[in-house]
Amino acid sequence: MYSIDGLEPVYLQAFRGSFTAALRWHQLDALWDRVRAGSGDGWYLYAVGEEPPGEPADTARVEIFVTEIDKLLREEHQEDYCGIVYADDLQAPSFIKIYDPNNLGVSCGYSDNPPLPGWIMSRIPPIDLPTTQVITKGRRRWWRQLFS
Repeated sequence: MYSIDGLEPVYLQAFRGSFTAALRWHQLDALWDRVRAGSGDGWYLYAVGEEPPGEPADTARVEIFVTEIDKLLREEHQEDYCGIVYADDLQAPSFIKIYDPNNLGVSCGYSDNPPLPGWIMSRIPPIDLPTTQVITKGRRRWWRQLFS
């Protein structure tokens, strides 16, 4: 979990790494296709503000999440572009940040206090990120109902 120097968790190093936006909706479709094609097993699904998962989701849960988050993004981010989903590598993703359309702040560009993503998919076990934003009750309900 920790880096070789023991100072910073590997998850934080990956979280702070370089990311590329799925700027257009067709790029997001391609990203989801790559997630599905690369075996859904092994993805940690983390709703920031909730308890980080201790185990990766199975393929069925990943499919439910990808389908439902895509639906939510398209309904609530009513733009002709996406631009709120970022991956460490759009061709072979292992870390994906998904920003909440209702809490964007300055998710791209520069800010001293950028918002945290709403959801994170990663191949690395997540740690509890410091919550610098209020997670709405509606979003908490959405997350909790997703797999019930």
